[in-house]
Amino acid sequence: MAIAAKRVLIVGCGYVGTALGRRLAGEGHAVIGLRRSPPDPTAVDDSGIQPWIGDLTRRDSLDSLPGPFDWVINTVSSSRGGPAEYRAVYRDGMRHLLDWMRAHPPSAFAYTSSTSVYGQTSGDWVDESSPTIPSTETGEILLEAERLILDAAAAGTVPGRILRVAGIYGPGRGHLLRQFLRGEARIHGTGARWINMIHRDDAAGALIAALARGRPGELYNAVDDEPVSQLEFLTWLSERLQRPLPPVASEEELATRKRGLTHKRVRNQKLRSETGWNPSYPTFREGYAAELKR
Repeated sequence: MAIAAKRVLIVGCGYVGTALGRRLAGEGHAVIGLRRSPPDPTAVDDSGIQPWIGDLTRRDSLDSLPGPFDWVINTVSSSRGGPAEYRAVYRDGMRHLLDWMRAHPPSAFAYTSSTSVYGQTSGDWVDESSPTIPSTETGEILLEAERLILDAAAAGTVPGRILRVAGIYGPGRGHLLRQFLRGEARIHGTGARWINMIHRDDAAGALIAALARGRPGELYNAVDDEPVSQLEFLTWLSERLQRPLPPVASEEELATRKRGLTHKRVRNQKLRSETGWNPSYPTFREGYAAELKR
């Protein structure tokens, strides 16, 4: 179903935000992308996104935005920073953006959070009603940003919806694939830990669906249809690329691996049923098969 032309603000034109903006601009929407620094004047930008310089961590820098907008989307990234940067970008930045939107209310607002707010380690299925027990301080900060949006939606000041996005992969990105290709991948224990993923283009599509048909004040898990165990994923890559299966991680490697790894399976039924979202890459097989052809 075609969506009437919108004026759209994307805060954080990174990996997902740029893909989203390109798609919306291609569909005839007017898209402005807020970014901290000017674009490279020598680079060719065919995205259709009009750049606007501003810093979400500084409230006064938002005052020059050429609002109002029909849709506002916050896909800002912390650039893999620690708790201090997370607080500045996600929590404080969200406060600044919500404050600005109260004076310039859009018809819909969407924010990309993370499935990392679910800290379950038992392999159970989780949905939007499951307890949020993040295992890291950064996960707690993401929850703080979510609460700010839910409070604003409950007060009727900003019609926000939150997408808890799983591990994103796509053109030029895929941590496990790159590890495998470099010969650095390792099987952790039995390889039974569940991995939840979503293709970049499906994440962009989920945002559009949530903005157009989602409900204010609601949470939606943005993840593909099928979690996959680490062993199954690496076995699939091994067979597809005709390379040996990676070795099992040593005790030393396990001791130095990233802390806070979860073990859960995330459901997407709510996003599907309430918004009509239908992923183009329903499992990692379709998504990575497309990436391996690039």
